[in-house]
Amino acid sequence: MHDIAFIRANPEAFDAAMKRRGGEPVADQIVALDAKKREAQTRVQEAQSRRNEASKAIGQAMGQGDKDKAEALKAEVAEIKASMPKWEEAEAAAGAELTDMLARLPNIPADDVPEGADENDNVEVSTWGEKRDFGFEPKEHADIGPALGMDFETGAALSGARFTFLRGDMARLHRALAQFMLDKQTRENGYTECNPPVLVNDDAMYGTDKLPKFAEDSFQTTDGRWLVPTSEVPLTASIAGQIIPEPVEPIRMTAHTLCFRSEAGSAGKDTRGFIRQHQFEKVELVSVCRPEDSEAEHERMTGCAEGILQALDLPYRKVLLCVGDMGFGARKTYDLEVWLPGQGAYREISSCSNTGEFQARRMNARYKPEGEKKTRFVHTLNGSGLAVGRTLVAVMENYQEEDGIVRVPECLAPYMGGVTKLEPQT
Repeated sequence: MHDIAFIRANPEAFDAAMKRRGGEPVADQIVALDAKKREAQTRVQEAQSRRNEASKAIGQAMGQGDKDKAEALKAEVAEIKASMPKWEEAEAAAGAELTDMLARLPNIPADDVPEGADENDNVEVSTWGEKRDFGFEPKEHADIGPALGMDFETGAALSGARFTFLRGDMARLHRALAQFMLDKQTRENGYTECNPPVLVNDDAMYGTDKLPKFAEDSFQTTDGRWLVPTSEVPLTASIAGQIIPEPVEPIRMTAHTLCFRSEAGSAGKDTRGFIRQHQFEKVELVSVCRPEDSEAEHERMTGCAEGILQALDLPYRKVLLCVGDMGFGARKTYDLEVWLPGQGAYREISSCSNTGEFQARRMNARYKPEGEKKTRFVHTLNGSGLAVGRTLVAVMENYQEEDGIVRVPECLAPYMGGVTKLEPQT
């Protein structure tokens, strides 16, 4: 959500920011709606004030025996009462229209976010790791996976396209990756492990900018709840409506959950394999901090996600997203793209975003600076630390052997019960 006071004071700057995001000028329309709402609000307040004065004056007139004045005042009160609903309705209508308009506008990008229309205009910040020289033609995970327990056919038979059934050591490796990520983020990086619901209400989705714009991208139950597209939603929404003590140190939360996405509009994208699923798992990172700390926290969070890839010895690159490729609620985003030798390409495995106060305004999450009377909105950040299924894909492709065996990374040994490799089953 946007600060209406900022838009009133800086309409040209706001329109320039929306233009960077590919939008049309809207500041004049927003200011006009706000003025309409404020005028109606003023009329209601003035009417209430005059009604109270007139009501008090009726008693005084009656006490003085001035019946004519009392009757005139009664008529005035009746007229005020009759006119107030019109202004109350006008205020409510203008307010609802204004809120809906603001809720559909993306966040203002940070000044250092590069211009650009799509992923082709993203800027590579750094690369890490050496791409392995296989000595043979590496295969894609979808080709080696079925013999190792990645059962696409059963998943599709049970649930349809974009579902997979993992078996045996493949399922164990998937679980090991999630446990390893959680342990590293909690024991080394200071995140508090959480186990939130994966069914949430409208308020939680709205507060984390998933509604109204992305309703079609999510699954909704018959009783109106939403299956979370990421645990960013319940983790961040856990502070909704609160005034928390000043977070001198950022509040850091992590969770490993199932995630669900309808993938609306992604027809034809990654239909083969385990990359883009309707149901998947992710270890999410969420931070809540003071505005002055959010840039440093964004860099730190991205580094925490990078640490997983480095521990697994998976080559990757860090990319700063341009305005055209950045998510709706983000003001700045880094993507980590892991190298997949079977595809011969880098693919996104983590996205770490600073949303500034955008989500906090929507959910009214504030803090009270020490020694100050007024509250301020917190800044919220979120990132993948990492997407478990995509990490499994990266391990399969980078640790494969010519005979179809996939070696288990050394850092996962404590989680694999002595299993050091996944072998094809006849």
